[in-house]
Amino acid sequence: MSNPIYLALDMPTLDGAKALAEKVKGHVGGFKLGLEFFCAHGHHGVREIAHFGLPIFLDLKLHDIPNTVAGAMQAIHVLEPAIVTVHASGGRAMMEDAKAAAGQDTKVVAVTMLTSLDERDLTRTGVSGNARDQVMRLAELAHSAGLDGIVCSGHEVGAVHGEWKDGFFVVPGLRLNGGAAGDQKRVVTPREARDNGASVLVVGRPISRADDPVAAARAIEATL
Repeated sequence: MSNPIYLALDMPTLDGAKALAEKVKGHVGGFKLGLEFFCAHGHHGVREIAHFGLPIFLDLKLHDIPNTVAGAMQAIHVLEPAIVTVHASGGRAMMEDAKAAAGQDTKVVAVTMLTSLDERDLTRTGVSGNARDQVMRLAELAHSAGLDGIVCSGHEVGAVHGEWKDGFFVVPGLRLNGGAAGDQKRVVTPREARDNGASVLVVGRPISRADDPVAAARAIEATL
């Protein structure tokens, strides 16, 4: 992959997302469309962004019983996404069915632990151990279920890459040095994530909310 940066286009209006995509399409490797975008704009919105000619990452974080998740995968098959996310905590059977229902050219990756969570949050949900332990457990489960890879923070991607050499690793929650973390708790820079084995770098606000999104995208690209 020549440019691993996927820009998160989770914006309230389709026109705004298209305008931003048009500006930065030459400086990113793909577009990430999340739950907010999909709920607002659906299949039509995805097709509109696909017209820019870059891979589409549907970050829907599917998490339900196996049959329901398989049905959802079949419903988005016509959109030909390059990447789709499910939640690893949905279990092995759910992940197996998700992969079986996905298109041949679609990578299915499992979300392990959201970058907005820390170890205090794990404890509150009844999960023992630290963030690294939890990510490694779920990565092993995703691997055994036949998925293509996982989503994790840059803090854990190196350890997972060491155990899963040919895995596909998506790292969100990235911030530049000195940038505001916002609602993210486990952040690293794009270069740190890439050096530790990230396949895809999901970048949102550092580009989308920059005064000059093109300059911000180019600056991030130059660090890789």
